[in-house]
Amino acid sequence: MSPKQTISRITRLVLPAALALAILPSAAFAADGAGKHVSVVGGYSMVEPTRNPEIAGARTEFAGEGTPTLGVTWHATDNIGIEAWGADSYGQRVTSGGQKVGSVDAQPYSLSGQYRFGTVESTVRPFVGLGYHQTNYNNESATLAGDRVGVETAEGGVATVGMDVNISPTWFARADARYFQSDSEVKIDGVKAGDAKLDPVVVGVGIGARF
Repeated sequence: MSPKQTISRITRLVLPAALALAILPSAAFAADGAGKHVSVVGGYSMVEPTRNPEIAGARTEFAGEGTPTLGVTWHATDNIGIEAWGADSYGQRVTSGGQKVGSVDAQPYSLSGQYRFGTVESTVRPFVGLGYHQTNYNNESATLAGDRVGVETAEGGVATVGMDVNISPTWFARADARYFQSDSEVKIDGVKAGDAKLDPVVVGVGIGARF
């Protein structure tokens, strides 16, 4: 599934719920965030690379994959927060010319500053964020016997856009999308064979709680 299709699918799921909740009296959520400086969100995301890197002279494609995620945000103010976010390890199938040429497991995590729009009385609260991420790769394998493949840790900037929809003063639903600037050196038998510049988009939904 392409990033555009994934985002469209999640929008169709989340938007009706957001509109339904938005018609409720905003006073019902007046206690939202009051005295609560930490929020935790558990969710599920789809990771979809946006680039097809050239490795060992061949154009490759890294398959998208879904994975559980966890985010913890410290809210310095009602509008400004710092989020630590991470995903469970997920496998990516690597193909070239329609044939499988290898596989690799990836695990990203990030630290971002966020800004939330609206106030504690708002039912729907959009937010944006900028930060830094690292993505670790392991369990690399190639279909050709004898090839030893290594993918270095990727690091770079991450941008986030999202929306929280209040369910109660404690609970809320979330939909978000993250763009990872990701470039990692690939080696085959110890020799550089290319760069895995994937720049993935991560689109997810989740349920969160404030403490």
